[in-house]
Amino acid sequence: MARPIWTGTLSFGLLNIPVKLMTGERRVDLHFRMLDSRNKAPIRYERVNEETGEEVPWKEIVKAFEYDKGNYVVIEDADIAAAAPEHKETVDIEAFVDAAAIGPQFYDKPYVLEPGKKAEKGYVLLREVLQRTGKVGVGRVVIRTREYLAAVMPQDQALLLLILRYAQEIVDPADYKLPEGGLAKWKISAREVDMAQKLIESMSSDWEPDSYRDDFRERLHKVIEQRVKSKQVVRGKSVDESKLPENAATNVIDFAELLKRSLEKKGGRTAAKPAKSAAKKTAKKTAKKRVRKGSGKGARKSA
Repeated sequence: MARPIWTGTLSFGLLNIPVKLMTGERRVDLHFRMLDSRNKAPIRYERVNEETGEEVPWKEIVKAFEYDKGNYVVIEDADIAAAAPEHKETVDIEAFVDAAAIGPQFYDKPYVLEPGKKAEKGYVLLREVLQRTGKVGVGRVVIRTREYLAAVMPQDQALLLLILRYAQEIVDPADYKLPEGGLAKWKISAREVDMAQKLIESMSSDWEPDSYRDDFRERLHKVIEQRVKSKQVVRGKSVDESKLPENAATNVIDFAELLKRSLEKKGGRTAAKPAKSAAKKTAKKTAKKRVRKGSGKGARKSA
């Protein structure tokens, strides 16, 4: 069962609704490990001092901001803690705005708000009123140590919390070379408009997200599974995962169970047979040696 990121309150006005912040996305990316092609050993990332060339232990590393080329301001952990928001485990709604007023470019990452114990009434009240009014609540939320701008909106039986990008994070489309003017300027005929409109209508359908599949990922799945089944695998040196940096990609992926079953079904059985036959061969060789030794002793005695 999924664990909440935090347990706190959803607050607006004088109303406080106990909620749990749950993840609203599932990462299904394939993560690849980089190996040395010569001996298939994992490649390790080291923290190296640019001046001495020596590896730097984690305890000696500090954070710094480069305000000018080659000039830094060191930021201590205490500075980061002091700058961190005070209101943790709280979604503070500051305003309610029309849902249509927030452009799609502002939405970033989804979460699900789950009501806490005995908080269902307030949860349903906010959900239903937002649905009736077409509004979303905009406020701030702290996730781990960072404060984000967020929108609370209804979807079916749930209240979603979507992280919003700040305005300064959005690139203005006007910064790019875009065609200005309308149909007349670009000499687009009424017939072309009619044909394009009919084409769009003929291709129109209901939004069914489950009908769209990540074909690229599935094709890679098949390649990996086929190579595991055909034993096209390499075995490198084991590496201590705890010594890897936090952002290092590992080869533990979400379909590991699928590969495990494939190995058990194909590779596991076929791998066991050679081991068994090898044991038989060894036993036979040992028996032959014993026979030869025994016959040798008998020959010496008779001589």
